[in-house]
Amino acid sequence: MSPGYPGRLVSRAVLLAGVLAISTAAVLIRLCDAPSLVIAAYRLGIASLVVVPVELVRTRGLPSRRDLGWCVLSGLFLSAHFAAWISSLAYTSVASSVVLVTTNPLFVGLFSWWVLREPPGRRTAAGIALGMVGATAIGWGDFRGGAAPLLGDALALLGALAASAYLLTGRVARRRLATHTYVAWTYGCCALFLCAATVAAGLPLGPYPPETLGYLVLLALVPQLVGHTAINWSLAHLTAPTVSVAILGEVVGASLLAWWVLGEVPGLTTVAGGALICTGIVLALGRGETAAVARADIPGPAKP
Repeated sequence: MSPGYPGRLVSRAVLLAGVLAISTAAVLIRLCDAPSLVIAAYRLGIASLVVVPVELVRTRGLPSRRDLGWCVLSGLFLSAHFAAWISSLAYTSVASSVVLVTTNPLFVGLFSWWVLREPPGRRTAAGIALGMVGATAIGWGDFRGGAAPLLGDALALLGALAASAYLLTGRVARRRLATHTYVAWTYGCCALFLCAATVAAGLPLGPYPPETLGYLVLLALVPQLVGHTAINWSLAHLTAPTVSVAILGEVVGASLLAWWVLGEVPGLTTVAGGALICTGIVLALGRGETAAVARADIPGPAKP
């Protein structure tokens, strides 16, 4: 293991902390009195106002054109994920949307193998399978139609593809860029794309109630700055399929928080599906898989 490379326990702990942080997003979004696309724009906009100035002071300039290009591409994929998935909820059931958007481990596993030459190990493959079964179980009891279910399902699937591309692009970019540089310019580009989409959709950027603004700030600080940043840090030390399986834990964490904060008691299928997802995460983050990652073909020590 290279000097400065974090231990397996540290890498897994940071990733799981990130998953816990992003699990707060669903409840915070439900508490906001604003359109979903506006919420996403505020989330990334506030986060960018925190990290971009700090990055400019720290580095006194922009990254190279090539590195900035990776951040722009990653930001584009992240904004597409938010826009497509949030829009899908207006056309299809929540269950259908969630199940389809959480298919990203399948796409990440396949494309990581094909593009990055990082085939998922047996443990990760088993974790993907169990996680997908668990996600389907959680949504199974609530499959319904919608205003235009085929369109909604297609948008949710597009959201899964965009999330997969975001993770894979981040895996490549993090081989070259430090976490602070990558997240600053990726979040900044994503915020610009989302703001442009909000304006194009004719949605007002304000004013909104003070309570909503408070929840928007929390949304930017906890699930975005803490959660997504921890996940992006993990992409330099763990394979993209492993990270994508761990992100399925958001479904479990969000369900528990909804029970506690919103009084939404999880059903039997939710409990069973959550158990399968947790088992899949344990398999994907097992000792053998992370040990293999430590020998991945990342040029030089992973950047902090």
